[in-house]
Amino acid sequence: MKYARYILLVVLLALLLGGAYWARGKSRDEVCSEVKVEIENNEGVNFVTPAYVINELKKKHIVVKNMPVWQINVEEIEKVLSQSQYIETVDCMFVNGGCLKIKVSQIVPVMRVFDGDQSYYVNKQGKRMDAVAECSMDVPVVQGHFTKRFTPQRLLPLVQYVESDSALKALVTMYCIKDTNNIILVPSIEGHVINIGNCSDFESKFKKLKLFYNKVMPVKGWMYYDTISVKWDYQVVATRRDKLVEVQRVYDPNEDELPDDPGTMRVSSDSKAPINKMTPEKTSSKPLTSTPAATNGENKEDVKKPPEQQPPKETPKEKEKPKEKPKETPKEKPKETPKKKST
Repeated sequence: MKYARYILLVVLLALLLGGAYWARGKSRDEVCSEVKVEIENNEGVNFVTPAYVINELKKKHIVVKNMPVWQINVEEIEKVLSQSQYIETVDCMFVNGGCLKIKVSQIVPVMRVFDGDQSYYVNKQGKRMDAVAECSMDVPVVQGHFTKRFTPQRLLPLVQYVESDSALKALVTMYCIKDTNNIILVPSIEGHVINIGNCSDFESKFKKLKLFYNKVMPVKGWMYYDTISVKWDYQVVATRRDKLVEVQRVYDPNEDELPDDPGTMRVSSDSKAPINKMTPEKTSSKPLTSTPAATNGENKEDVKKPPEQQPPKETPKEKEKPKEKPKETPKEKPKETPKKKST
């Protein structure tokens, strides 16, 4: 019995080895008869199609169909397709003999970046995808200038935190990046913007913002402030909308000359004689007494113009000359009639 067991084990091992060699020989002769591409998240926008996947393999000179199975490198196919900006994950396997199944998932953007004349999407892993007219997705918009040291990927924790909160997701519509320490949020409530500073400790910053919204804004009004800053610790700094702005006046040389003031004396540019100007309403039919012209040897009196703030002085009215009483004509004495002499 003991030797029989050993003989049985040897027979089973031989069968296994023979089957393995037979299967290996058969697999070497088997060819890839079909390539099946499956797109997982193709709801809504479809910018990855089966034709696009096959075309990406052809660009890398990878031929799959009608090729022996043992010559097809599945890992290389996954690596090549993962380099596409529109594909997020790839999984390849052989099913049903010579059928190669390629399962891919489209990239899922979490924000759209506008940097100058460039526009692209970024997914949660930080992978970029060029924006095309065929696919437009409703994601938060980020506007600003980015460098190698400050990339859009640094905003991913902030954007994902806002998207995870229903209240903040409804509030924030756009991110404007001035610099690394001035990240401006544009809320759906018109009238003000929110400065959160940098990307650090944004959870406590949003707590202060919610407290400010609940306690201050209902009292002051939603149009009272134009900027709400939560970038500093333990405080909220808000800037009023109606703050005074110093206006610089532009110099106008025409303002140096004061306008002619009626009823004042000025010196004519043609002659040195002063001219008395009067308004038409105050002119009278009587002749005016003119001031005698000053000679070169005499001292001239400087005639100063009144400042603009003072009202023009009224022209003194001329004193009316007293009317002369008419002379009384002497009354003639009645002539005495001569008396007749009596006879």
